[in-house]
Amino acid sequence: MTESVVHVIDDDEAMRDSLAFLLDSAGLTACTYDSAQLFLDALETAPPGVIVTNIRMPGLTGLDLVRRLKARSCAYPVIMITGHGDVPLAVEAMKAGVVDFLEKPFEEENLLAAIRSAQCPAAEVNADPERERVKTVLESLSPREHEVLDGVVEGKLNKVIAHELGISPRTVEVYRANVMSKTGARGLSELIRMVLLVRS
Repeated sequence: MTESVVHVIDDDEAMRDSLAFLLDSAGLTACTYDSAQLFLDALETAPPGVIVTNIRMPGLTGLDLVRRLKARSCAYPVIMITGHGDVPLAVEAMKAGVVDFLEKPFEEENLLAAIRSAQCPAAEVNADPERERVKTVLESLSPREHEVLDGVVEGKLNKVIAHELGISPRTVEVYRANVMSKTGARGLSELIRMVLLVRS
């Protein structure tokens, strides 16, 4: 099945090998590349599939890759792997079309779930009802919850949001937890995806 191919792009050989082993164990075929440019060079002959790429790499970054794929009208779903400090970049990447991002260290099952979700186009069928649900939920947030949510979507750290709003980082955590609970988001990437769904 061509849909089971996963293109792993990472300049870290140990990470590439680890992900290839994980995917193989899960019955998925992995094609590995040590740079975004190498993948782009092989794009014409590469089988369709999901792309798993690191956001920070020498040369072309994961975000650069997403923009180049978009310019080539290549619709392979992209999952981004990011370090904690790269959340603003990951948010930018989602706005550019990335379907999901995972912060290191991540659970292996979370990556496999993200890949399975990216392989399933059925999610698009329910986009309109989901948009209305998310819109209703976001409208129910308090003004302060909205302010915290805006900071999160911009990729700001809790302490930065706290400083800007004149509240403690602990209070930001409470508001952030409330937002997660009300929206039903299971993680940061899902929360951001919900907001982008409504605002796009």
